[in-house]
Amino acid sequence: MPPRLQLPAISFYRRPISQFPRVKYISTMATPPPDRRPIVVSGPSGVGKGTLYGLLFERHPDTFCLSVSHTTRDPRPGEEHAVHYHFVKMEDFEDLIAKDGFVEHAKYGRNRYGTSKMTIEEQTKKGKVVLLDIEMEGVKQIKNSGIDARYIFVSPPSIETLEQRLRGRGTETEQSIQERLGQAQKELDFSKTPGVHDIIIVNDDLEASYKKFEEFVYSPPQ
Repeated sequence: MPPRLQLPAISFYRRPISQFPRVKYISTMATPPPDRRPIVVSGPSGVGKGTLYGLLFERHPDTFCLSVSHTTRDPRPGEEHAVHYHFVKMEDFEDLIAKDGFVEHAKYGRNRYGTSKMTIEEQTKKGKVVLLDIEMEGVKQIKNSGIDARYIFVSPPSIETLEQRLRGRGTETEQSIQERLGQAQKELDFSKTPGVHDIIIVNDDLEASYKKFEEFVYSPPQ
């Protein structure tokens, strides 16, 4: 086991705050959290992770940030380098892997994605609490990386509810929906592993779920 690296929490942001729905609950906690370790947020696609941490960023401006991942894929229309992703060549990505420069990385199709240690360190030095929106395999890697982080798992009330949300997007093919549901079941099974996550939040009510999310983020170090 490598020595544990003590870092404040960091967050990764991918969508404009204006896209997140509003909730009535307004926090009075405007100061940085007492526990400044990175916060790893995971959960199935479509469960509402981005909505929850997006509201956190809105309620506490200039306190948190979402870690910007590296990827070898080409930018999509409207995406900016170092804002949405760090767009790099495959050889540069593989060089970072060889140098142990990632806390987690994975390959999807022909492209690679990963979270670099340097990205976390840079945001931490700026005084930000970093959040990482990471899938199941990434969580496993971060657990073994030596980084001392906190872990939140966001769960749907049921697979049926998640399916309704995915279909409600109107952007998914039937094949994509079935693939996402299959992956979701694996992540839900993994979330039951003792000690993997510090808290599991069932996102059945946005206002109540956000309150639990924020209260955990602002809880003192254990």
